Amino acid sequence: MNPEIRLRQHQVNAVARTLYGGNSLFAHCVGAGKTFAMTAAAMESKHLGLCNKSMLVVPNHLTEQWAAEFLMLYPSANVLVATKKDFETKNRKTFCARIATGDYDAIIIGHSQFEKIPISAERQRQQLYEQISEITSGIRELKEAKGERYAIKQLERTKKTLQVKLEKLSDASRKDDVVTFEELGIDRLFVDEADSYKNLFLYTKMRNVAGLSQTEAQKSSDMFAKCRYLDELTEGRGIIFATGTPISNSITEMYTMQRYLQYERLRGQGLQHFDSWASTFGETVTAIELAPEGTGYRAKTRFARFYNLPELMNVFKEVADIQTADMLQLPVPKAYFHNVAVPPSDFQREMVADLASRAEQVRAKRVEPHEDNMLKITNDGRKLALDQRLANAMLPDDEGSKVSACADNVYQKWADSREQRLAQLVFCDLSIPKQDGTFNVYDELRRKLTEKGVPAEEIAFIHDANTEVKKKELFAKVRTGQVRVLLGSTFKMGAGTNVQTKLIALHDLDCPWRPRDLEQRSGRIIRQGNQNREVHIFRYVTENTFDAYLYQTLENKQRFISQIMTSKSPVRSAEDIDETALSYAEVKALATGNPYIKEKMDLDIQVSKLKLLKANHLSQRYALEDRLLKMLPQQIKSTEERIAGYEQDVALFMRTQVSDKASSDDSRFPGMTIKDFTYTERASAGAALLEACKGMTSPDPQEAGSYMGFSLWLSFDSFAKEYKVTLRGALGHTITLGPDAGGNMSRINNTLSDLPNKLAYCREQLATLKQQMVTAKEQIEAPFKQEQELQTKSARLAELNVLLNMDKRENEAVDSVSDEEPEAPERRVADRER
Repeated sequence: MNPEIRLRQHQVNAVARTLYGGNSLFAHCVGAGKTFAMTAAAMESKHLGLCNKSMLVVPNHLTEQWAAEFLMLYPSANVLVATKKDFETKNRKTFCARIATGDYDAIIIGHSQFEKIPISAERQRQQLYEQISEITSGIRELKEAKGERYAIKQLERTKKTLQVKLEKLSDASRKDDVVTFEELGIDRLFVDEADSYKNLFLYTKMRNVAGLSQTEAQKSSDMFAKCRYLDELTEGRGIIFATGTPISNSITEMYTMQRYLQYERLRGQGLQHFDSWASTFGETVTAIELAPEGTGYRAKTRFARFYNLPELMNVFKEVADIQTADMLQLPVPKAYFHNVAVPPSDFQREMVADLASRAEQVRAKRVEPHEDNMLKITNDGRKLALDQRLANAMLPDDEGSKVSACADNVYQKWADSREQRLAQLVFCDLSIPKQDGTFNVYDELRRKLTEKGVPAEEIAFIHDANTEVKKKELFAKVRTGQVRVLLGSTFKMGAGTNVQTKLIALHDLDCPWRPRDLEQRSGRIIRQGNQNREVHIFRYVTENTFDAYLYQTLENKQRFISQIMTSKSPVRSAEDIDETALSYAEVKALATGNPYIKEKMDLDIQVSKLKLLKANHLSQRYALEDRLLKMLPQQIKSTEERIAGYEQDVALFMRTQVSDKASSDDSRFPGMTIKDFTYTERASAGAALLEACKGMTSPDPQEAGSYMGFSLWLSFDSFAKEYKVTLRGALGHTITLGPDAGGNMSRINNTLSDLPNKLAYCREQLATLKQQMVTAKEQIEAPFKQEQELQTKSARLAELNVLLNMDKRENEAVDSVSDEEPEAPERRVADRER
């Protein structure tokens, strides 16, 4: 390893986890240095003889960057790096043969290239047989349970698809003699940005449940097959995944990660099938909501509520090394967030109102779903919030738009840092640059900046760097300050883009759907290696449009994910949120610019939290009531009976006991009767006791004599292979016997001498139980402390639902109010306040 580079402690710990443990997931926050951690893990595994050949699968656009950093840490390493040409059809066989026959320390390969290396037909066939077998048994179970015919048909359709795949696999005419993955000699697999493989097919008998992806991504299935092979080869020690966002959108992605890395662990617990996992850690929630395709109201079932999260996290952390930003305290710059809200133009107001009218048309079923639906309306709303010309290219430029505000801020930061030549990033996923000359935000922002005086050569688009070489050159220019403004999308400029050296500001022009995307964006600037101690992140919102809703949805999703990916103990239960379309009521509220929409969103969160607290309070109260009415009375009665028994046995012992000194004096031995013969010597009594044990073969106690007023019973524990003696007075006192006769007599005497202590302990236990009775009664009578707050906020939320027409049960009275009276809600509230 390069002696000038010193790994951080969390990186060293991650390497140790790989060397000493099994499959691992480096769930380190964005910018934590996962590249060096994986590189060191691969090379140290090779040095220690734990593996022979490692393969590192990385995003396509990062192969050369990965190779450079690999050689920076291990300059003498023998690394093979795949290029696009290597995986062209004519070169693929040659390249795979080089992997198989070469003695490389590591092979670095892109995601899409890795997918082109096939798994053997035999293994594919075996896995298809297993899937068909599972589905066949699922169909049988549904038929026996008289399940829904639709669900059975869906499973049969899935089974038929798998059978078609199996037939294609058996077609000899389609065979290719390329080297298979098993023949490459790979025995350790490292996968960077592993969340790209989250769309793994899952077999479930649950149907019509939102949030469960049952579409199969070929690259995910391919990865799963290769992981299963490596598990067999390495006994669960050969797979290392890395991602800063293992849960990018929904908790069901955790199940997918566990299938990749903990398949045998899940199998051992009977949780390898999704239905078993889901029934253990979650439940489906059915609610009446608006159909996104615009067919009115319907009951929608979502896999959205999760329980037993601490237990789930305990299993997950057997492979997951979770390192959050608050745990690592990395030397990253302090970020200042600026929310820039711009008013909508008159055109935007009219067009948002038009979106509301379209929503009403969809609601009334006056248009076919393929002509217009809520998803289309939502997408048009996002474009409109970005720039009005995306809705109609003939409209004029609005000087007060988000793009103009962004141009002003970018120019200001550019001018302020002219001497240091600091750089900025602008993220925009919508309206990327096009070659056909149509309007797009990228070209418009560049036009505005050049008009202000920013040289055109200092502005670049990530889309223009369409090869690895060009991308490498572009990134180098940003790091040195030659290019000072770089525009790109999350997909092209997110994960793996290391240009932080001179970054002073980052601008989010639009809002992505997933928390992962926003985290990856900010991770480009809040990153180790940034020379600036303070940086600025600007987020632009057009008021009274869909922007506010999008950021609110993102906040809700991130709040849920943060409950899981935390350094603290996870909550006992949580709810998942996964929406991609606005409801009709929210479209109307945003269209009219109603100020109550934000209040309603905030109250939704607060009331949900208070309801959860109250549910926990009631759950504890019910548990206390059960304990007060059933368990405590039984425990008190049982303890009182034991006390009475101990009192009698202590009295019996006190009448016949001898002093400690006399107990070792054979002339004063009180005598022990065994098999109707009384032994007056301690040694002979101990020997006779062992002799009596030899004839015992039953675990059922048999009376063998008496000692100090107690009857003496012998038994044999066949499981532990031990002989036991029980002294019975009012209670039974059992002692395990050993091979030494004298030692056994000492154990018996010690047990009897300890009776007064046990009596005292039982009396203390009784006092504690009675105190618990008093405490339980007080806690049961205690009200929920935040009841008044919950009632007040729930009442206000109900008012807002009526005011905003968000009651899912369709309030006809509110519906009849004309949409042309935006001041009506305000009047109603004013009337109430009077």
